[in-house]
Amino acid sequence: MTPDERFMQEAISLARQGLGRTAPNPPVGAVVVRDATIVGSGYHPKAGQPHAEIHALQASGLKAKGSTLYVTLEPCNHYGRTPPCTDAIIASGISRVVVGTPDPNPVVAGKGIERLRGEGIEVLVGVEEARARELIRFYETWIRCNRPHVILKAAMSLDARIATDRGDSRWISSEESRAYVHEIRNEVDGILVGIGTVIADDPQLTCRIPGGRNPVRVIVDPKLRIPPDARCLGEDTLLITAKPPEGPGNITVGGPRVKVIPADHRGRIPWKDIFSTLGAMGMHAVLVEGGSATFSSLIQSSLVDEVMLFIAPKLFGGGIPLVNWGSPESVADALPLVITGLKSLGKDVLITARMGE
Repeated sequence: MTPDERFMQEAISLARQGLGRTAPNPPVGAVVVRDATIVGSGYHPKAGQPHAEIHALQASGLKAKGSTLYVTLEPCNHYGRTPPCTDAIIASGISRVVVGTPDPNPVVAGKGIERLRGEGIEVLVGVEEARARELIRFYETWIRCNRPHVILKAAMSLDARIATDRGDSRWISSEESRAYVHEIRNEVDGILVGIGTVIADDPQLTCRIPGGRNPVRVIVDPKLRIPPDARCLGEDTLLITAKPPEGPGNITVGGPRVKVIPADHRGRIPWKDIFSTLGAMGMHAVLVEGGSATFSSLIQSSLVDEVMLFIAPKLFGGGIPLVNWGSPESVADALPLVITGLKSLGKDVLITARMGE
């Protein structure tokens, strides 16, 4: 491992502390290095607050002059809610900047790098780029597609059942798997379920990590059937419905927000419209934890970016399947997935994948 790779990995580790907290900005980390020693570090904690580069430069003080700045994402060169980071880098006397990956945002892309080089600063781009890109994959989907990065999560048996015929699903997955899900909830902007899951399971949909944050709870409820005492209702809940509330009903002061989106001819709210709405609200990533109907229709919509399957070493022999849209005519017609990761969680195995071509 080269020194540049080592210090970039430090910056990436810092950036992860901002996951789920920076939207509409991306998570970014930075370190200032002088004589092979980190003299300043920082990450972007929240939109509107100083960027990672500013925190790192402030921490390094006068030691920044002649030093190297490692930053996971190309520094901005425009005025937003904060001034351009390139101005601060130039003023600090930094002599070299190492960038993990260029910014996919066309407002920024290449302009920050060009500005720094124009001021005589050496700029190296693409160190630990795969890891730096993985860090901003939610942001990149939001920029390119105008919607959040959609992650479908399910716990299932070896024979792909998510519940018994009676609807019992507690607990298919191990304690380790359930703990890991809370880590994911801590990193996304929203957690989405359908009204069927709310009525059947009455979930809280919260993050139970000490010091963690709760994502926005998004409930897709076309006919506004949600029980008034549902545990998921609250100020951080967004109800998406096709039926405007006729009166106060469940919608009270301190209660959920409501977005009305027209249903299609089948009475369903189109997934494209749902995620466009969430994207316009600035959400970068949404974790979908619904049931079989939600999973089936969402996968068929071609809007799923990642799949997380927590597989328990159990056989049901029957029950509710993960998806149910009918058998393909041949194996060649099956929906392909590309596995991107395998992880052991207690007795379970987590398979992460993206949709294939």
